[in-house]
Amino acid sequence: MKMRSPGSRALRIAVLAATGLLAIAPAKAADLPLYGKASPVPVIGYDWIGVYAGINGGGGFGHTCWSIIRALGVAVDPAVGEGCHNAGGGTVGGQIGYRWQKARWVFGIEGQGNWADFTGSNVSLALAPQTNRTRIDAFGLFTGQMGYAVNGLLIYGKAGTGVARARYETFVAASPLVFNSVERTRWGYTLGIGMEWGFAENWSVGGEYNHVFLGHHTADFATVPANALSRSDRIGQDIDMALIRVNYRWGGPVVVKY
Repeated sequence: MKMRSPGSRALRIAVLAATGLLAIAPAKAADLPLYGKASPVPVIGYDWIGVYAGINGGGGFGHTCWSIIRALGVAVDPAVGEGCHNAGGGTVGGQIGYRWQKARWVFGIEGQGNWADFTGSNVSLALAPQTNRTRIDAFGLFTGQMGYAVNGLLIYGKAGTGVARARYETFVAASPLVFNSVERTRWGYTLGIGMEWGFAENWSVGGEYNHVFLGHHTADFATVPANALSRSDRIGQDIDMALIRVNYRWGGPVVVKY
């Protein structure tokens, strides 16, 4: 019987062990994560959904043109222009609305009310030295919005209904006495654009420009005694305004996974 040395037996065991390890290694390697690959990390994204309210302030002017269409009970055709003026000044107010968001598109509705101090005048081209003056002391906007958001930045347009409270006065510059005054609540429509930045979780600040189309209407002026100098004017009017707005929104950011 042929005897094997202890050294040859140890060599055979080592070879068998190495072969087994080589067979197991690929299967185990497949279960190991690749170097440098990590799980997706949640990223906080700004969400514009929710009810919001805020304040605004800025300036604007109403461009107003007057034309005589009736004098002493007699129609004036064609109308006689009295000239135009800009009634400008400051304004402050507030707004409340609701927005909802689909992907990057943002839609909303909003109501806004402002106190204003817009005043302007010109000497009548037809009735000098009489001066015509326009005052706008309040206005409101009721609009729908559509915008595009890039995280905390929102750019939007708006359209809807506008209303303004205006007073039309006539006087002679040399005298402080206003001898004719007509008040009107004017309705029209409005278009605007704006940009808003969410600088904190629930706070945003932005700028906005609006144009209000009020069209034309008739104002009947009657001067005492006995309407001796009565006349009717066709008054056309538009309003432009630029506002800075600060809003607080009820809600919070959403978690977006990339």
